[in-house]
Amino acid sequence: MALVLNEEQQLLKESAEGFFAEKAPVSQLRQLRDDKSEQGFAPELWQEMAEMGFTGLLADEDMGGTGFGYVGAGIVAEAMGTTLAASPFLSSSVIALSALSGFEGDAAETLAASVAAGETVATLALDETSKHAPEKTAMKAVKSDSGYVLNGMKTFVPDGHVADKIIVLARTSEEAGNPMGLSVFVVDRGTSGLIVDRTSMADSRNWAKITFENVSVSADNLLGTEGEGWKTLELAIDKARLVIAAELLGISQEAYRTTMEYLKERKQFDTIIGSFQALQHRAAHLYSEIEVTRSAVLKGLQVADEGQNVAWFASLAKAKASKTAELATNEAIQMHGGIGMTDEYDIGLYIKRARVLQHLYGDFNFHSDRFASLSGY
Repeated sequence: MALVLNEEQQLLKESAEGFFAEKAPVSQLRQLRDDKSEQGFAPELWQEMAEMGFTGLLADEDMGGTGFGYVGAGIVAEAMGTTLAASPFLSSSVIALSALSGFEGDAAETLAASVAAGETVATLALDETSKHAPEKTAMKAVKSDSGYVLNGMKTFVPDGHVADKIIVLARTSEEAGNPMGLSVFVVDRGTSGLIVDRTSMADSRNWAKITFENVSVSADNLLGTEGEGWKTLELAIDKARLVIAAELLGISQEAYRTTMEYLKERKQFDTIIGSFQALQHRAAHLYSEIEVTRSAVLKGLQVADEGQNVAWFASLAKAKASKTAELATNEAIQMHGGIGMTDEYDIGLYIKRARVLQHLYGDFNFHSDRFASLSGY
C-alpha cells in the first residue's frame, strides 16, 4: 500500500486539524494546568469529539463507530499532538477500545460500543513499576465462590482518576516473568477495595496509581480465557503504540514548525539567525528525521488495519517516533535560546508531553531491543 492518505483519510486529517486548532489550542491545556483541573480535560471538548465521531474511530459502523481504523486514529492523534489537546482519547478511545476489540463476548462488545460512543470512559491498568514490563505482572487474581478477588497495585494508569471502567491485567497462575497465566478483568469505578490516587505528571495530564485491596469481581468480569489474556492484550497494545507514535509525530512536527518560524524572525547581530548555515543544517536534519518517522508510523498504522501482525512495525514506529520527538523538542528549546526555557513560551509544554509519551508502553531502549529480537538479532 502506498504511503499516502486516501481521499477520506485526507478529509479526516483536515477536519481534525481544524477542529483541534479551534477547540483545543495549547492555551486550553495551559488553563487546565493553571486551574489545577481535577478532571484534566474540558468535558465539553470531549462531548464535541464524540459528536465528531473521534471517539469511535476504531469501531465499525455496526458497533456505532465510524470505522476509520488505526490510520484514522493516528491522524487524529497527530492533530492532537500539534495542539497538545487534553482528553481521554488515547486512554479510552484508543488503548481501552483496542483492548476490548480483541476479546469476544457480550460484555466486551457492550462496553466497546459505549466507549466508542464516548458515553463511557475506560482505561487500561497495566504496569506495576516505572519500567514497562507487563510479563512481570505480580498482581494476583484468585478464584472465589462468586468470581475472583484481586490484590495488587498498578501505576502510570492514563486518566485512571476519571475512568468509569478499568481494564486490568492480573495473574491467575504461574509466576511473575511468565507471559502465561495472565488474565484480563474489567473493574467498575467505585468497587469496594479499589483505591485511586490521582497523579499530575510533567505533561500536566492526570495519571493514577490504583491499588486493589481484596476487590471482588464476578466471573463475568473476566475477558477472554483465563490465563491467556496477555497474548490478546499484547496485540492491542502494539496497535495503541502506533497511535502513541502518531501523537509524538504531531509534537515533533509542531516543534519543528514553531522553531522554523522563530529562526525566520529572530535577529542576532542585525542578521536573521535562520541565515546561519549551522542552524540550517540542524533544521534540515530534523526535517529529514520527521519525514522518515512519518513513513514508519503510517506504514505501521496501515498494517494494523490490514489485520497483520504489527509487533515489528509497532516497535519500529515507537522507537523512531520517541527518538525524533526527543530531537525535535531538544532542538526547539536550544534554537529558541533562553526564552525556550521559560514557561511563557509554549515550546516547553511540548517537551514535557513528549517525555511522558516516550516512556508509555516502552521507551526507545525497550523497543530498540524488541525490534532487534523480532528481526532475528
